[in-house]
Amino acid sequence: MADDTQARPERAILELGDAFYDPVQGADFPQTILRFRNDRAAVGIGLDHWSDADWIAHLGRFAPLPGSLDTPLALRYHGHQFRQYNPDIGDGRGFLYAQLRDDAGRLMDLGTKGSGQTPWSRFGDGRLTLKGAVREILATEMLEALGVETSRTLSVIETGEALERGDEPSPTRSAVLVRLSHGHIRIGTFQRLAYLRDAEHMEALVAYVLRHYYREDTGKDAAARLLGHVVDRTARLAASYLAAGFVHGVLNTDNINVTGESFDYGPWRFAQSWDPSFTAAYFDHAGLYAFGRQPEAIHWNCMQLAVALRTVSEAPPLIAELDRFAERYRIEIVGAMLWRLGVAPLDDASDAALVEALEQALVACGTAIDPFFHDSFGGTVPDQYGEGFAGVRELLARYTPRKPRDHAHWAGPACGMPIEEVEALWAAIDERDDWAPLHAKVAAIRAMGEALA
Repeated sequence: MADDTQARPERAILELGDAFYDPVQGADFPQTILRFRNDRAAVGIGLDHWSDADWIAHLGRFAPLPGSLDTPLALRYHGHQFRQYNPDIGDGRGFLYAQLRDDAGRLMDLGTKGSGQTPWSRFGDGRLTLKGAVREILATEMLEALGVETSRTLSVIETGEALERGDEPSPTRSAVLVRLSHGHIRIGTFQRLAYLRDAEHMEALVAYVLRHYYREDTGKDAAARLLGHVVDRTARLAASYLAAGFVHGVLNTDNINVTGESFDYGPWRFAQSWDPSFTAAYFDHAGLYAFGRQPEAIHWNCMQLAVALRTVSEAPPLIAELDRFAERYRIEIVGAMLWRLGVAPLDDASDAALVEALEQALVACGTAIDPFFHDSFGGTVPDQYGEGFAGVRELLARYTPRKPRDHAHWAGPACGMPIEEVEALWAAIDERDDWAPLHAKVAAIRAMGEALA
């Protein structure tokens, strides 16, 4: 095994006890072909020194990370799925492989997708298609570049199994993916304990999250403080989704992390214009998780966390925290839009007026999101965008750029993620086993991230 002296392993999850998880084993795959390793992310957790053989042994064969978990853990949770409560879910094709500290001292999880069956798999095979893994690489890289707090795709290893899927031409190739994320505790984790009326373990979970993710002690108002943190973080998440033009697609309560970090990417899409009704999932017939309804969906999920926390808290302090969501979102969407537009804030009233005018113009003109922000970064809307943006130009005249357009990225075309490009990148892999276009796209996305940062 690798020399892991540079890593800072942890096993904090064991504090919660076996009421929260089930020990499992990873699948024994026919092959383990390393397709993607995120060395940039690995640097922050001390694993960038691993050889490819080490990488496969730990992240494809799941040899334990010394000092962390001796065996992987499938976490237990419930959740509202399209607002229908489901008590029969949990980690069904993934598990928590290891925990460790990053270079900022944060507790991080290495979680899997496609690693085999668990007690929560129901009738699923516990596997992941290679296309699903490629899509997650693209989603996480793009969101990170656009300033969204997101899990990061650390590893993708092709596994040599032929999978049958109803939504892909089958048989199709298989993979196992490892995410690096700031925790895997979901709103649904709390809902499960409320469903079981388990106040003792609810108090333990509240304490765990406050201690390890918010660096706070427990106390009389622990549940309300926790909810307040989640309200703040998820309001920021909702705002950052819209500023990025992103539609997650499945904002169920089991897909909302209590650290406010986006994760678990399935039918995601990037909207090509500012269309509030645009949906990502073909099965979202009612548009519940449409582009413009994502703040509403995330607020509703926070409400379900508040309901669960009633197990250990009186209602008034929880209601007070919930009532802050709308104002937090208003503040966060203004900040996120100004950040992407590339201008420094001016004052609350002016900033809000600018963002309102910008959203109205984007909707009215049907303007392509990514080219607009690329061309207008720094606060100058080019003439090509016409009179529909006259009001935006007038308001922007008082603003200054937050950074110069001196990165090489600005000299090239806009970096977007239309579904047609996603399909073309996958086709190159599927038909010719050509990974060069994917790697080139990741490089372009990272260059955009550097230009925006």
